[in-house]
Amino acid sequence: MASGKILVAQGGGPTAVINQSLVGVALEARRFRNVERVYGARHGVRGIIDQEFVDLTQETSHNLEMVANTPSSALGSTRDKPDEKYCQEIFKVLRAHEIEHFFYIGGNDSSDTVRIVSLEAQKNGYPLRCIHIPKTIDNDLVGSDHTPGFPSAARFVAQAFAGANLDNASLPGVYVGVVMGRHAGFLTAASALGRKFPDDGPHLIYLPERIFVLENFLAEVKATYDRLGRCVVAVSEGIHDASGTPIASLLAKDVERDAHGNVQLSGTGALADLLCDEIKSQLKIKRVRGDTFGYLQRSFIGCVSDVDQREAREVGEKAVQFAMWGNRDGSVAIRRSGNYAVDYALLELEAVAGKTRVMEDDLIAANGTDVTDAFRLYLRPLLGSGMPEPFRLRAHPVAKLK
Repeated sequence: MASGKILVAQGGGPTAVINQSLVGVALEARRFRNVERVYGARHGVRGIIDQEFVDLTQETSHNLEMVANTPSSALGSTRDKPDEKYCQEIFKVLRAHEIEHFFYIGGNDSSDTVRIVSLEAQKNGYPLRCIHIPKTIDNDLVGSDHTPGFPSAARFVAQAFAGANLDNASLPGVYVGVVMGRHAGFLTAASALGRKFPDDGPHLIYLPERIFVLENFLAEVKATYDRLGRCVVAVSEGIHDASGTPIASLLAKDVERDAHGNVQLSGTGALADLLCDEIKSQLKIKRVRGDTFGYLQRSFIGCVSDVDQREAREVGEKAVQFAMWGNRDGSVAIRRSGNYAVDYALLELEAVAGKTRVMEDDLIAANGTDVTDAFRLYLRPLLGSGMPEPFRLRAHPVAKLK
């Protein structure tokens, strides 16, 4: 290519492995003779508009590798959701800097941004190759078996609920843990992988793919508590009623909204507190505790899936290879084969952009409060090696003295 300049950016919520993809792009691109410079945009598309670029070509390979193993977005991120006018400004900056390869690491909104910028370049006859690199802990990109960032977040959720279950078994009561996921319940469902023994929690799992009925919830908590003397509950932040209204907004007196007008679900403990209040007041159970995982699961250091790390690096590398050796723009997708292996495909941007994947019906138990064996088989290899296991005393009883 004429300029040999590449630009890479990171968008949306950080993950534990997004920097693996960034470094995958930077190191793989530096292997190609026609690449003169690899730039990184600070804070995603906002950094492109503001022309806040850093030269990744000048980073040492060693430092890049250290960054790759560090969670969160090394370049910084943004929640800007570009429309056509915004993307036209992005294109103007890319053309001014003679960028001819644009890589954007992100989720649904990021893929749509890549699509619009790609169309803008085509309209102007500018030779810009645009590749979307997948990332999201929600695991809600269509066309992929799973999404980088999800396995590590799922590993955290599974281990956190395993710990919460041990705590709850020691001091019985009701525990409610609220997990990220506005439309897709994959991350909340991962809590099921924390079980080892038949009576382990979470005993109830509530996903946004199913309608949430408060009366049924209370009845199910009571039935579990009456049977086991305790109850551990995993709840997706996106649970809603039959009309699609978030439960958080139905129970809350004051509803907080984000920059896009959506009910604020992440970063607030409202839903956990509201559900706990309902359990206390309606079921008269005294020991009721709730937690909101919030941002904890996104960039938790030291709880990273080695499978996730490897695949996040590879999607970055494959993005560069697709860009250099292919003749079209697209979105990199992970495809599963065998037991367990993956390959990578380049999907049309229109097939991914702006679309949301939710949990398939065969992954959710018929009662709507658990997952199936199919989900456990799906998730287990993604969690990586070295998952900790809890053990119990065999507790041989000693005869009481009369």
